Order: sequence, then structure tokens, then C-alpha cells
Amino acid sequence: MTKIKALVLTGFGLNCDVETAYAFELAGAEPHRVHINSLIEGKVILDDFQILALGGGFSWGDDHGAGVIQALKLKNHLGDKLLSFIEKDRLVIGICNGFQTLVNLGLLPGFDNDYQDRSTSITWNDCGNFRDQWVHLSFNENSPCVFTKGIDMADYPVRHGEGKFIADKEIIDRLFVQNQIVLKYADKNGKPANSQFPLNPNGSMEDIAGICDPTGRIFGLMPHPEAYNHFTNHPDWTRQKSLRKRSSSNVSPFDQNELTLGIKIFKNSVDYLS
Repeated sequence: MTKIKALVLTGFGLNCDVETAYAFELAGAEPHRVHINSLIEGKVILDDFQILALGGGFSWGDDHGAGVIQALKLKNHLGDKLLSFIEKDRLVIGICNGFQTLVNLGLLPGFDNDYQDRSTSITWNDCGNFRDQWVHLSFNENSPCVFTKGIDMADYPVRHGEGKFIADKEIIDRLFVQNQIVLKYADKNGKPANSQFPLNPNGSMEDIAGICDPTGRIFGLMPHPEAYNHFTNHPDWTRQKSLRKRSSSNVSPFDQNELTLGIKIFKNSVDYLS
């Protein structure tokens, strides 16, 4: 059986490509780390892949705002190819800097099949500094998002200085109505963070941590699921392992082959296309 091919973008300050490629590998895909110049120069063809992953980092040093230059590069050189890619039922995921890029491109939120006009923004954290922490997340079970099926709660790390999701009220309201708000910052029980810091690490409106387009095939989020690729990545793993051992239920202890809720994001994308 031919494996699903995932293009993981690299270059000019992106620094999560190896983790992201590894996550796709664990999920059963065939990942390829590709420099953005190779796409622009036509050395690698976007249509040869089924998934496009824009990972985390600091593309072009975020000198003109997070994800701004990368978005301009992609739109100016590959705009039509990106739109064609989307029309062919392919998948796109943007993580952290990748989410910022998708928003700047206008690929999200994608209202009315419009993947070019920008209507939302991701800006500086309210706390005024870079946040590197794990967060609790609640997932919208009614979301059409392909990547998050079967996940109701999860913990992922964040690491960003510009993670605050903002938009006009009418845009936020429409995201709610169309179930395009995929995940929100929460407390350990999955209840809303209600903008409380540090549960909501950046001050995002309505605790928004990630959104999708109306089809659910384009997904952007600030937290890093690829960084939770093994159960020992979780800061509370020793306690969780102990609780499993003591449990009288049929829940087994962690093992090396168990997929984390981070890898589940990538596995869902592979399963959708398989």
C-alpha cells in the first residue's frame, strides 16, 4: 500500500521540521522535509503530496510580524498552486508559526470558499513575553476538523511570543456558529480558561487556540502536538504512569508503541486520506 506523502516545510528560521516529520512518520505517513526555495524554484512539486505541513519556528526572524514574510513568499510564488492543492481535497496543517502564516495568507478561516482575504490576526501575547509552557485544551466535538476527530481533551506545549488570536466580533461569532473553533485553552478539567493567565497563555479572544476552514481540511493551531510524540514528553508522565499501574480498570501502563494525543492529530490526517 502506498503511503500518504506529507510535505514538511523548512527554511529561514523554521525549527520544528524534524519533530513534525517524525510525528508524521509515527502516524504512518511518508514525510519529506522540503526547503521553501525548492518549492518556489519548482525542484519539488506540491501536487506530489497529499498533506502540506507548515511547522513552528521563527520564519525570517518574525522581523515584520510572525509568519508575515513566509505568507508573502508563498502567496507571491505559489498562490495558485496552494489554491489548486486545496481544491483537490488535500490537507493543510499550520502549527504555531505555520498557523500565523495560514492566517496571513487568508487560508483561514476560509469563509465562503474565500482562501485569499485575511480577516483574523495573531498578535503579541498579553503578558508581554515569550511563553514556553504546557497548556490544557478542550476540543470541539462538532467541529468538521479532520485532524481532531476522537479527541475531547489534550495537553500540548506552547512556545510563542505572538499567539493571541484576535478578530472582529462578527468574525468570532461566525467561527462559533460554523463550529470552526476547533480547540480552546482550558483548565485541567476541560472547563473554559475564561482568559485567565496562564491557562490562556496569550490572551486569545474566547480562549481560541486553533481554528479550521469550513471543510475541516485546513487546520491551524498555536500549541505543538508534534512535541508530544512520546508519553515521556508530558511533564506529568511519571504521575500518570503510576496512576495507571494502580488503577483497577483495564487501562494498561504506558508502552513504547502507544500513540500519544499529539500523534493522534497526525494519524487522523493519514487515516482520512487512506
